[in-house]
Amino acid sequence: MNIVRGYCEYRVPYADTDQMGMVYYGRYLSYFERARNELMRALGFTYKEMEAMGLGLPVIEAHVNYKNPAHYDDLLTISAELKWLKTVRLQVYCQIYRGEELLADGYTIHAVMDMKSKKATRLPDKMRELFLKNLPEKQGSLEN
Repeated sequence: MNIVRGYCEYRVPYADTDQMGMVYYGRYLSYFERARNELMRALGFTYKEMEAMGLGLPVIEAHVNYKNPAHYDDLLTISAELKWLKTVRLQVYCQIYRGEELLADGYTIHAVMDMKSKKATRLPDKMRELFLKNLPEKQGSLEN
């Protein structure tokens, strides 16, 4: 099964580094966000389009495994893929590479939120079906 992934390349600017010359640890989550945006585009819509439908995907949990540091001027390849979908939540798994070297991986968990009520809601059927088609085998939709 071909899983849709979002990819982007990003060259690290000085602004992303700390006094030790390494990418500041908090920046990795913004790198994840870049790839999540590309994942949405690869699935056929954008966050902006979701917002126009009155939906949001706020991050309710985030985790990063730091393996090796990135530095100024490194060219990073960042990927994102949908890992699981539950009734009102989903998880996106991300990886950050410098060439063939895995620098970090992790995930974000998002609530599906109605922007007006600020309450959790289900994805529209068409969007849910699209997400379900792009889950790793045996993951499918789970309750909650």
